[in-house]
Amino acid sequence: MTPLEQMKEKAKTVWSDFASMENFTGMAAPQLVKFANINANDRVLDVACGTGVVALTAARSGASVTGADLTPELIKRAKENSKAFELDVDFHECDVEYLPFEDASFDVVVSQFGHMFAPRPLVALGEMLRVLKPKGTIAFSTWPPELFMGSFFRINGRYGPPLPEGAEPPVLWGNVDIVTRRLSSLADNIVFDRNKLIMPGLSVQHIRNDFETGAGPLKRMVEKFSDDPTKLNALRSEIDSSISHYFENNHLRMDYLMTKAQKI
Repeated sequence: MTPLEQMKEKAKTVWSDFASMENFTGMAAPQLVKFANINANDRVLDVACGTGVVALTAARSGASVTGADLTPELIKRAKENSKAFELDVDFHECDVEYLPFEDASFDVVVSQFGHMFAPRPLVALGEMLRVLKPKGTIAFSTWPPELFMGSFFRINGRYGPPLPEGAEPPVLWGNVDIVTRRLSSLADNIVFDRNKLIMPGLSVQHIRNDFETGAGPLKRMVEKFSDDPTKLNALRSEIDSSISHYFENNHLRMDYLMTKAQKI
């Protein structure tokens, strides 16, 4: 198994229990669906769909929707959600770098805080655009590197293993200049917007505990450092400091970037 393959296998474990966060991230889903201008007659692909919050939101508008994610536990949950909502969404367990769909199959390709974790951004972007029809819309939500979640992932990155050769940090997808450069030869009519999620919590430490016990990289990092209190305390101190800059009135403000473009 190559280092990139090992990274993807680890990602399946890191995000396997992300269902615990679906109601929170689900609050951003309508914003992306609206931003992408998804209509009832569109064929839509939700890349790195997780438990299907964007896919199912789009399906409620009448669109024909397919969801794809690397993590089997999340696809299982997405199928359960689809059944519960009585919506016919087609979910697939697959890798954004190797999408099992024909060229020019979709009118709209979207991703909410998902495709950004693919190790090779240009490979992932190439696949997303390959399956998109000419003049079709690609739209995604990502975390800017200079704001809270960007800081959060950078801290986790410093305490974790280095990225394998060929991989790039996910927060670069939140940099307008970098996103423009990645898209400019493949798409036009590039548009950006910003929005925010609000996470309730009674204190900085309360918010941090939600991250530690919910899902994602911090939870795994805390487990890893359970026998190294010095390193664990240092990690927690950095996370608390980052949260404190965006915590007020018993909530954490989490700003995100939305990008939309039209395939050439």
